[in-house]
Amino acid sequence: MTATLLVEKQKVDRPPLELHYLGDKVLRQPAKRIAKVDDSIRKLAKEMLQTMYSANGIGLAAPQVGVNKQLLVVDCEQDKPDEPPLIMINPQITRTSEELCVVEEGCLSVPNVYMDVTRPRAIEVTYKDEHGRPQKRLFAELTARVIQHEMDHLNGVMFVDRVDNPLALAESLKKEGFSMQAVKPMA
Repeated sequence: MTATLLVEKQKVDRPPLELHYLGDKVLRQPAKRIAKVDDSIRKLAKEMLQTMYSANGIGLAAPQVGVNKQLLVVDCEQDKPDEPPLIMINPQITRTSEELCVVEEGCLSVPNVYMDVTRPRAIEVTYKDEHGRPQKRLFAELTARVIQHEMDHLNGVMFVDRVDNPLALAESLKKEGFSMQAVKPMA
């Protein structure tokens, strides 16, 4: 069994799932663990990938499409059709690097808002693949960042909650029609 779902890395006319945006309650609920990896989970992962590609994203978590499950998809290699996307079920970060880095992030649930966020440069993650097989892998740089960003969604956290510059954030959100009241700053 290969660890890939066959999904063309391109936009579709009508993405199968609808994105939810900052301010929507579904984005603030902790996602539930997936007890059984079956065809319904694989179908959801496939539809999430199609939706992500259609929105020009490189990561998407199930809560962003209104599904309260611990599932995320990541593809930082969209220009490489033979490189399979990551499908992570019930992911958990088991280790993080001490080295942090600050990089500008965006989010499909907060369109056109890009802000600096500090995160560990590298992480170790355990998860199940789309066949329910346990995996443990190290990730660094962009892929590590995207996984951390998507895992935040599984915990009801959004990247705007991690922004250290509230004035710049408020200005960016206002420009795009979002309310600063939807932000829940991290302690």
